[in-house]
Amino acid sequence: MNQPDPSQTPPQPVTLGLAFWYWLKLGFISFGGPAGQIAIMHQDLVAKKRWISERRYLHALNYCMLLPGPEAQQLAIYIGWLMHRTWGGVIAGGLFVLPSLFILIGLSWIYLAFGHLPSVAGVLYGIKPAVTAIVVFAAYRIGSRALKNGLLWTMAALAFLAIFVFDMPFPLIVFVAGLLGAIGGKVAPQKFAVGGGHGAAKHSYGPALIDDDTPIPEHAKFSWLTISKLVFVGLILWGGAIGFLCARYGWNGALTQMGWFFTKAALLTFGGAYAVLPYVYQGAVEHYQWLTPHQMIDGLALGETTPGPLIMVVTFVGFVAGWTKAVFGPDHLFLAGATAAFVVTYFTFLPSFLFILVGGPLVESTRGILKYTAPLTGITAAVVGVILNLAAFFAYHVFWPHGFTERFDAIAALIGLSALLALFRYKVGVIPVIAYCGAAGLLFTYVKPWLAQVGVFL
Repeated sequence: MNQPDPSQTPPQPVTLGLAFWYWLKLGFISFGGPAGQIAIMHQDLVAKKRWISERRYLHALNYCMLLPGPEAQQLAIYIGWLMHRTWGGVIAGGLFVLPSLFILIGLSWIYLAFGHLPSVAGVLYGIKPAVTAIVVFAAYRIGSRALKNGLLWTMAALAFLAIFVFDMPFPLIVFVAGLLGAIGGKVAPQKFAVGGGHGAAKHSYGPALIDDDTPIPEHAKFSWLTISKLVFVGLILWGGAIGFLCARYGWNGALTQMGWFFTKAALLTFGGAYAVLPYVYQGAVEHYQWLTPHQMIDGLALGETTPGPLIMVVTFVGFVAGWTKAVFGPDHLFLAGATAAFVVTYFTFLPSFLFILVGGPLVESTRGILKYTAPLTGITAAVVGVILNLAAFFAYHVFWPHGFTERFDAIAALIGLSALLALFRYKVGVIPVIAYCGAAGLLFTYVKPWLAQVGVFL
């Protein structure tokens, strides 16, 4: 008797409990940045488990790409919400970042408590030039995809000059780029067309729980009443938290200012974490002086080595800020750091949940080609220039650690060039590159005294 083809049989319904364990597992294995995380979810949820069809998956992804915030986490929220209502989205998005939050708190504590040890300092010495190479590679990767004509290249160059030469604030650059994109979309629409986004569905993996022709679930249908309730709850969650901090520590208190600053940062993360890092640097390093430029680079290095969205680097920023500002006194540094890390993570990711839960029904009811993407195209072009500025900032602090007037660090430059070659030429992954460069830095730390004795280093 012929057995039915499993690939042509719809999968069994998925309970919220089963989905919980999947999202928790994903939180621990989501390495590789947004591209890697999106690929992992596609392989698991579309190809293997068939919880959602590829066309519906790509439709959700294209919406998430239009939003500020980490698109991979927002995609997890969207799928979780579509399958199991609001709590499904909350669980999926929360578990996407929760493991990384605790891992980064632990790494941040080790960094501040033991970062002076030669072994730790040596590993960080090798990782810093690797991070510089990774940022350059990110600019190339985004630019090669986004800058499809001379006009967009010009906008990227102007954005670089605006922030590198004139030190314009990042929000202003985003606003001007979006405005130029909106105007350009009307004047020269062919220059600002985004094409198919992540493309149309090309494969069929068999029937899915949420298939191409699956009707919109009742909870996902557009309703002004539902949207009003969600917006009200979101304002309560944000306003209640910022109000508590303000009442407890005052508006100028460190924790209150962190909540306010990272709320603004969450609304400006068009183009991913690399795009918002210059804004975080301008605020956290230059304005508030919560941490030093070198600590900011170290934080990005740690963020690259942990699962979860790269924007989780804000957890490190918060921990260092709480620790260095000793918000609970000199005897409770770890508690201060951990509390600040939770505060900045909460305010950074809260908008992502609201964007999906509020906007999802509208997207589901208007499935098809998304409009109004020209401003995003302009912003993405500017983002490339901003990321190049970030690479220049890192290169300066890594290769000339004591300023241009002091000695050029040739060893760090050699490690950085090796990392760049591995990324561009040999397509090595980010995690192996960081591991190899960290090992090289550790080796150099122990070899350097011997080289100095034989006169190689003066």
